[in-house]
Amino acid sequence: MSDYERQRKRHLARALTLAPDLIERLEWSADQLAVHRVQRLRELVGYAIGGSPWHRERLAGVDVARLDEATLRALPPMTKTDLMAHFDKIVTDGRVTLDRVNAHLETVSTGSYLLDQYTAITSGGSSEQRGVFVYDWDGWATFWVGLFRYLLRAKWADPELASRPMVWGWVMAAHFTHATAALSRTFASSDSINLRFPVTLPTERIVAGLNEAQPDILVGYASALYVLSAEAEAGRLRIAPRKVLSSAEPLLPETRAAAERAWNVGVGNVWGTSEVGGTAIPCDHSGSHLGADLMIVEPVDEHGHPVAPGEPSAKVYLTNLYNHTMPLIRYEITDEITVLPQHCPCGSAMPCIGDIQGRLDDVFEYADRRVHPHVFRSALSQHAGIVEYQVHQTPHGAHIAIRPHGRVDLDQLRRELAEALHATGLESPNITLETVERLKRDDGPAKLKRFVPLANEDSQRTGRHTLAATI
Repeated sequence: MSDYERQRKRHLARALTLAPDLIERLEWSADQLAVHRVQRLRELVGYAIGGSPWHRERLAGVDVARLDEATLRALPPMTKTDLMAHFDKIVTDGRVTLDRVNAHLETVSTGSYLLDQYTAITSGGSSEQRGVFVYDWDGWATFWVGLFRYLLRAKWADPELASRPMVWGWVMAAHFTHATAALSRTFASSDSINLRFPVTLPTERIVAGLNEAQPDILVGYASALYVLSAEAEAGRLRIAPRKVLSSAEPLLPETRAAAERAWNVGVGNVWGTSEVGGTAIPCDHSGSHLGADLMIVEPVDEHGHPVAPGEPSAKVYLTNLYNHTMPLIRYEITDEITVLPQHCPCGSAMPCIGDIQGRLDDVFEYADRRVHPHVFRSALSQHAGIVEYQVHQTPHGAHIAIRPHGRVDLDQLRRELAEALHATGLESPNITLETVERLKRDDGPAKLKRFVPLANEDSQRTGRHTLAATI
């Protein structure tokens, strides 16, 4: 047995030791959660001031003993740019330098821990700026349990599932620098079999692998689930998962409906981030609950002002309460979320959010006009023959790559899109449509960036059919 395998098994054992407490918190009252969050917030900020030169300067004058969620909002936010520019002064272990972490990430595919105790992952995010995140031993174990504690609870409570291994089919990232691939490797066991099918594989290979695996849990990027649900409807994919989880990409209504129709189970929407892990995780009723014991989530508008429950945010400030190695305190991400004002039928005191349908970075800007992704989605979702799509902004409209699996009236679709853009005030919008066999995905995580603003437009487009027009 390799040194890494011995370490990994110790790590798995530690995670299972932490699991009962983290699962019990799912039943906590709102008062219990509030007390716990303030305690953890004070511990985090005190540790950050003591161990991080950057935070020490940034948080000078903060009375840690009096800090609570209300006074937290007075602290300055931090960004990914801040993190990457001041990495060495933000981490609380001076040995964990950005140069050392980057060198480690070059070899992570062979299996290893940084300095025998840390796990490093990367994320491109919507801004395309690479982020690097480091978790200590207990932090990485908490990341995993926090993300899947509802499923762990369900397995241990189900006599049939408890008597045998639970099989997971992951149709997500290929590279071990990405959270999903790293988690599936670190915490694999004889009781939890993780089978990975990188989303970059040809669809027929993924289908064949899933047919052989017969997973109890199917986890995939939303765009992959939509393709797989079409394969199931066509009779080529023959699996019967007990639970389907969507993660890492917006779960569009048509994707949820197609997956639930194909497998006759509720689809849980995981809002996972490299910064804090399971930011929102689905319960047995498929409500996406914020991990309120592990983080503080502040939905805000474009100016950083809080938004009320029921109102969509422009971005979010995240505070990770359990990772002291890399203190992220009011860390800005541009996900647009809506905290739901009503309680979930499951009875949990942890708030729920609605399905995330966009990011601030997904908005296209044309001179003085801002066009939300929903303008494109509304038209594209009406055409059942479209398996998936990718919208690239152009100076006067958009170029849209479409992967069809049936007949699509391109001329009608072009008119609908042009009319929708024109209705936003954009004069003479130019729409080009292109059918492709495969959409371009980024290397590494292989997420599908569905909306590509003009500033990030650098991809080469290929296809068999292109149709252009204006209104």
